[in-house]
Amino acid sequence: MLDASWFFEELQARQISFFSGVPDSLLKDFCLYISNSTSPKEHIITANEGSAIALATGYHLATGNIGLVYMQNSGLGNAVNPLTSLADPAVYGIPILLLIGWRGEPGVKDEPQHVKQGSITPAILDTLGIPYSILPTDKASAESVLNEAEKVLREENRPYALIVRKGGFEKFIPKNSTVEDDLPSSREEAIKEIACSLQEQDIVIATTGMISRELFEYRASMNDLTRGQDFLTVGSMGHASQIALGIAIQKPHRVVYCLDGDGALLMHMGGLPIIGTQPVLNYKHIVINNGAHDSVGGQPTAALSIDIPAIALASGYKEARSVSSLPDIAKGLEWLKEAKGPVLLEILVRKGARADIGRPTLTPLQNKQNFMKHCQE
Repeated sequence: MLDASWFFEELQARQISFFSGVPDSLLKDFCLYISNSTSPKEHIITANEGSAIALATGYHLATGNIGLVYMQNSGLGNAVNPLTSLADPAVYGIPILLLIGWRGEPGVKDEPQHVKQGSITPAILDTLGIPYSILPTDKASAESVLNEAEKVLREENRPYALIVRKGGFEKFIPKNSTVEDDLPSSREEAIKEIACSLQEQDIVIATTGMISRELFEYRASMNDLTRGQDFLTVGSMGHASQIALGIAIQKPHRVVYCLDGDGALLMHMGGLPIIGTQPVLNYKHIVINNGAHDSVGGQPTAALSIDIPAIALASGYKEARSVSSLPDIAKGLEWLKEAKGPVLLEILVRKGARADIGRPTLTPLQNKQNFMKHCQE
């Protein structure tokens, strides 16, 4: 495994000192090191991977220097357009070093939503015409790869990708990493409150990451896995709200709840005015906001620095509120139940999760089948 500080210094020596991207679990130790070693001007966590490519492009246009964009390989989908229509040498020719976490690498056990993307990651880069290397885990080989990457970046003015396998970086523990925020409720407590407030006929779309995992864990503890009330959007980060909208339009007499996260909401915030301008009285949007990408290392989002209810109202939602304590969460859920949609309830919670939190034991196909049966009842 590579030491994050060594890798960072190697990048600095090559005058690569601007960083942007969306956190990934395979890159979390390096991302934590960046956060602890750079100023806010030098490191920006973006809403999505395409935005990170654009940000690095702006950096290059302003300075002539090369930026690094990090992402999970699933994020390549968000980045394809700016990589091909902006950074490609056939267009503007922008040198950007891509650091890509290889989830779903063939032969390495991973979650089902990563299997397809993992199997085609090198082929996607080949199709895009982006040269790449798998980042070695020994310093001598890694230095040689960095030298090759720098040569391509500077001589050919094009992106170059480094693919990072599981276990690519040594663990990094930042100073003061045990500091807790002072919000009164945990996400898991909020999810239990939500689940207990639902009617049997209600329909639930849960976003990717910890929200789906903790909801599934609660259902398992209640021996309630086969009823099919919840669609667990284990992949496609940021799209749960539009899945919920598609269902709400087709099932106007069923109440549809979208359980969203702050990072997912930010990733595709353009979905809010689409929801807000639809006549969906049955649409109930719950955003669980801890200001962090909790599933991939706890890197911060911008969500605690903005007014999500105000954004929802400006996007056409009929009503929007924010709560944090368990008593207020319960009151907020009662309000949500009676409100005419589209409406939004923001629930502010602490960062973090239990270390032993499980993952869904149903396959995505089983979840889909159970859920569709519930929708037709």
